[in-house]
Amino acid sequence: MANWTREQLLIALNLYHKVAFGKFHAKNKMLVDISLRMGRKPSALPMKLSNLASIDPEFRRTGRKGLEGASEFDRAMWAEYHANLNELAPESEALLAQLMTGDADAPIEVQPDGKVLRAPDGPTESSASVKVRRGQRYFRQAVLNAYNGRCAVTNLGIRDLLVASHIIPWNLAEQHRLDPQNGIALNALHDKAFDRGLITFDTELRLVCAPSLRDHFAEATVSQSFKNYEGQPLAIPAEAVGPKPEYLEWHRREVFGKG
Repeated sequence: MANWTREQLLIALNLYHKVAFGKFHAKNKMLVDISLRMGRKPSALPMKLSNLASIDPEFRRTGRKGLEGASEFDRAMWAEYHANLNELAPESEALLAQLMTGDADAPIEVQPDGKVLRAPDGPTESSASVKVRRGQRYFRQAVLNAYNGRCAVTNLGIRDLLVASHIIPWNLAEQHRLDPQNGIALNALHDKAFDRGLITFDTELRLVCAPSLRDHFAEATVSQSFKNYEGQPLAIPAEAVGPKPEYLEWHRREVFGKG
């Protein structure tokens, strides 16, 4: 079998951040389909994703190892991809869309259940806007899938009501804006509260409410939506690595309580 190409590895890296480690196997119909579309054996992509896990420092920090055997090219592409997410994540989105639909501009969505859906087409955009949209689509899917498509606070599982909430805002952290660990899956209400500094998460990932929000705890809706969850940790699936502590530290220092 021919060596993996740069384009194929970019697709693999894209999927690595959208598919849970426990689904890196040859019974995953989506991964098998993509492997075959690449002209590779059915098990090739699941194995490659497991190889990538073996060189993921955040994954290895959990005590797991992945599948040994990553090539030097795998390692080089891993380093290049994560050092240049703003360029390569959108490129990987286009490559995946081209492979799956024949149209690099087609908006597709990889879901936690292993399905690939074509999202509704939006208005025609400039090339710069297309790149931004691809990056945003990548970030949203990677973050929501990391939390199994559920709000990390309330467990709400209606995808249309969920937001891939940036910890450090998009416009303030160019180098981190597409890092999935700079995101938390939140419902629209808690996303807004997080964005405005009304809530944050402590070093144990527990929900903390700002004094200005606590002033409204007597109101039934506020109590139900916030007081009832205060002190509870984020619901992070066992296979996910969760948000980076330094990003949450920034949010506590720069955003929390200042809305």
